[in-house]
Amino acid sequence: MAQSIKQGLELKQTQKLSPLQIQTIKLIELPVQELEQRIKSEFEENPVLDDAPVREEEETDEEPKDISIDEIDENDPIPYYNLRVNNYGKDERPEYNTFSVKESFTQSLMEQLGYRSLTPHQRDVASFIIGSLDEDGYLRRDLENIVDDLAFRANITSDEEEVLSMLKVIQEFEPVGVGARDLRECLLLQLKSFRQSEDVVNARRILSDCFQEFSGKHFQKIMSRLSLSEEQMRAALTRIVKLNPAPGGQIDDTYNDQAQQIVPDFVLDLVDGELRLSMPRFNIPEIRVNRKYADILATAQNSNDRSQKEAATFVKQKIDSAKWFVEALKQRHNTLESTMRAILDYQHDYFLDGNESNLRPMVLKDIAEVTGFDISTISRVVNSKYIETHFGIYPLKFFFSEGLETQDGVEVSTRELKKSLRELVDSEDKRKPLTDDQLVVEMGRRGYKVARRTIAKYRDQLSIPKASLRKEI
Repeated sequence: MAQSIKQGLELKQTQKLSPLQIQTIKLIELPVQELEQRIKSEFEENPVLDDAPVREEEETDEEPKDISIDEIDENDPIPYYNLRVNNYGKDERPEYNTFSVKESFTQSLMEQLGYRSLTPHQRDVASFIIGSLDEDGYLRRDLENIVDDLAFRANITSDEEEVLSMLKVIQEFEPVGVGARDLRECLLLQLKSFRQSEDVVNARRILSDCFQEFSGKHFQKIMSRLSLSEEQMRAALTRIVKLNPAPGGQIDDTYNDQAQQIVPDFVLDLVDGELRLSMPRFNIPEIRVNRKYADILATAQNSNDRSQKEAATFVKQKIDSAKWFVEALKQRHNTLESTMRAILDYQHDYFLDGNESNLRPMVLKDIAEVTGFDISTISRVVNSKYIETHFGIYPLKFFFSEGLETQDGVEVSTRELKKSLRELVDSEDKRKPLTDDQLVVEMGRRGYKVARRTIAKYRDQLSIPKASLRKEI
């Protein structure tokens, strides 16, 4: 039986983003430091533009070099041009507060290596070892493999004895514990640097002779094997738990420079009990056209010369591009400000004092409904943006969290639940840590209706081990 062939016309309505919308979306995603670079690139790539501000002392009766882009009209004669840039503050480049200043991990170790009296060959071997350390500061590869890597990758001939000797040199560097090959060696290196008091000596004995039992928290076996009293055991454990298991984590190697700036897009002040939001580190630049290109545009108005017309078309295209860019900057500013004000209104009580118990459950959809923006737009605003408040600097993502109902039907944020869970674990009897089932009961007593699997999930997110691994003597 022949199949019938059907033809039909289906109409679909699609919305195509304009170049201005696309440019605005891209600018919204940028934090303030990258935005400044983007503005700088725009001026560098557009030859008709000039962004150098005109200062009072530079103004003379001579004909000005540049003109405001807003005063150009391709259809009218060019008037006298007012060159004053009126939207710059007193300080065009206000000094930024610098946060999270860190030094490169590799750079720090190489600097310390420079103070050691070594032969050029030894220094090359040590440098290669430093470059082989992972982000936690450990050397995870066998010495034999390091020797092979030196030969094939760096054309350096060495042996395990020399590599071990240079590794011992590196293990004397700061932070203490760097260059260890496993956790046990890392902790022992740190204990070795302390004054050898009784608790330090006992801690070293525990890690050296009973590390497997220590990892399993079999404290009675350790006390019996090493003939330690309960008091001596407790003192030694106190020493061990204060050690740093990841010394390389103190210095972040993800930074290319010695300092990384986090420049907040927003600043929030509390003045006489009122919240005042500002964006002081962002100015929309006034874009001005180089006088030479303005003259080309003016001359072409009354000219039939083809080359002049083509030149005028080029200048006009560049001017239009600049106008779109400035408009996109304005839309970015308005979008960021509207979104941040919506967050402030939603979390008003929290922003008064920074008390996390006042942090309401809030998701992207909540702010999208208030502002009228798409959820995707809110997500772009929130990403990589920071706010400086009177109680600290926070990424905007911090203020968003899911919510759960209490036994009274009141919705609370998951952040408040995690804080309560952390308090319960911190205050528990470490001889008998609370199991997940017991934590469910205790959370219930605080009015939080939480399932056991939720407790387990929150524990993992807070890096809280299970009860058996939290046990102490």
